[in-house]
Amino acid sequence: MKMDARSLPKGWASKKLGDVASKIGSGATPRGGNASYKTEGISLVRSMNVHDFEFRERNLAFIDDQQAKALDNVALQENDVLLNITGASVARCCIIPTDYLPARVNQHVSIIRTNKELVDPTFLNLLLTSKFYKDKLLFTGEQGATRQAITKAQLEVFIIAYPKSLPEQKRIVSILDKAFAVIAKAKSNAEQNLKNAKELFESYLQSVFENKGNEWEEKTLGEVCEISSKLIDPRKPEFQNLIHIGAGNIESQKGTLLELKTAKEENLISGKFLFDESMVLYSKIRPYLMKVVNCDFQGLCSADIYPLSPSKKKMTKDFLYHMLLSKDFTEYAILGSERAGMPKVNRNHLFAYKLYLPTLKTQQTIVAKLDALSVETKKLETIYQQKLNDLDELKKSILQKAFSGELNTTKEVTV
Repeated sequence: MKMDARSLPKGWASKKLGDVASKIGSGATPRGGNASYKTEGISLVRSMNVHDFEFRERNLAFIDDQQAKALDNVALQENDVLLNITGASVARCCIIPTDYLPARVNQHVSIIRTNKELVDPTFLNLLLTSKFYKDKLLFTGEQGATRQAITKAQLEVFIIAYPKSLPEQKRIVSILDKAFAVIAKAKSNAEQNLKNAKELFESYLQSVFENKGNEWEEKTLGEVCEISSKLIDPRKPEFQNLIHIGAGNIESQKGTLLELKTAKEENLISGKFLFDESMVLYSKIRPYLMKVVNCDFQGLCSADIYPLSPSKKKMTKDFLYHMLLSKDFTEYAILGSERAGMPKVNRNHLFAYKLYLPTLKTQQTIVAKLDALSVETKKLETIYQQKLNDLDELKKSILQKAFSGELNTTKEVTV
């Protein structure tokens, strides 16, 4: 979408933001910094509170009257548009709910207060969340370099296009509100369906280890599993072309491997475990993340990962994999990792875990059912995730139409 004087919709104007705003400005960190923040008092809005389409209360800071007085020049008023102007969240914007007033902003957030006789603040807020205007704020120059900060001077000369008629601006806002309500309901349904699909598998997995049969024997993990691998030097020629897996390469709960590289590509120098197809990898860091890999190739893994080898006469590798993802084991691992700093599961605690183990034949039957259910669950997750992605794209499309003068009615919203 290109917007210039020649392509403006009928009845629209194009002006600098400074010409339609009665105030553009940012604040500062109060004297004393983070250590001086209170648990109550006057709200201090920071960039972490400003998200497109919503104001997030989490991590909201508070300051006292004296600190607030020093920031009176950035005292927020009802319907002020907040725009993040620095850092990774630059160009996110929202309107602060009146429940959080009185409030101030720090130096990472700009206030844009519109002249309400020219531009409706809700219209401007929605306009700045559209892809066309977001891209204009985010990128500079022909090279498309990402902006790390937006200055007051840049905001003042930032060009926006808008209907000259306030009723027309409000009509567009009303259409968008109704369209977004429809999309929000559809997203809520898709998110619930996605949650239900995941919970179906998790519920069955949990029931497997809770409803043990009479023939199941109590064992400790150390009795049926071991770590036979030794740390090797990844700089040796025979290991240079092996894939390396670190905790960061494992997707939580899914065991999917991401962005893998060889030992040579990563220029590894510290000791690593050698693993093969007979092992299951379990990340001992932050056990609540449930990072488990059912290996089907040879490679190297971080020393923060346990390469577990099940006893072939007592436990199948696939049964071990599912057991490590069970709720009971995860809760046990979390309990044993509670410590200052980085939560980790030590080897003694890991191998002391008590479980009930069926025969190998029963294990194979259980795994077959779990694998089949997992396949169906992943199919459903893919469908619902695609639905969520489509709804996000629809929202972007509607915003683009709205601010190019092409949006007429909510009938254009099909979910």
